[in-house]
Amino acid sequence: MSDTATTAASDEVVAPPEGQPTTTDGQPEPDAPKKGMSRKGRIRLFVILGLAVLVGLAFLARYLIDTSNYTTTDNAQVDGNQISINAPISGTLVDWRGQVGASLRANASVGRIKEQGAYVQPQMVIRAPADGTVAVDNGVPGTYVTAGTQLAVAYDKQGVFVTARVDETSVGDVRVGAPVKLDVDAFPDADLTGHVSEIQTGSAGVFSAFPQSNSSGNFQKVTQVIPVRITIDDTLGLALAPGMNVTAKIHKP
Repeated sequence: MSDTATTAASDEVVAPPEGQPTTTDGQPEPDAPKKGMSRKGRIRLFVILGLAVLVGLAFLARYLIDTSNYTTTDNAQVDGNQISINAPISGTLVDWRGQVGASLRANASVGRIKEQGAYVQPQMVIRAPADGTVAVDNGVPGTYVTAGTQLAVAYDKQGVFVTARVDETSVGDVRVGAPVKLDVDAFPDADLTGHVSEIQTGSAGVFSAFPQSNSSGNFQKVTQVIPVRITIDDTLGLALAPGMNVTAKIHKP
């Protein structure tokens, strides 16, 4: 009798607690693994988010400081006073030494011009008008050139400066003598400084070779730029060449 009762008791299905999910055979489902991030993972996430916020605030603070203290433009280039070397007379160019990179001394010979039919007369010497380094070479030995033809363009390495083009809406914050921070793309690690030496009295478009005309009647207002000349305080021995891109940060008054 006791064996029968024991067997019946073992075969009896025990009902799961009310509300607990069951399997198809009526047995309670095993507990599902707990989902969610561990405490250590949450701490790591909060740290990353906090660092991201701090970095964002640092960039925002730097931007606000720059905009309040500086007029910044990346529309700027290294510039220099051009020295044009022209043919003094018409004739055949010979003994030309005005190659790009050549260093010239004032009044030194750069080449000669042989006049047509001048077999016994001395050839005309082409002389450099000032000290400089040749940047553009248009001379081709053996070719005929006319008087006034530009044979080369040089510039004085010691007299390079920066021409910055400032929006007309911001040029009111620029003053002659204002200190300037200069970042040259070719020398990103160099800390160059300068000062504003001249502010042009008209926009760049007005004094261009072909100024824009609105005679068609289809006028569209475009923000103009004002050229600002910046004298470099010290080139630090860098090989600055005209045309190099610069970012100029002009200190506001």
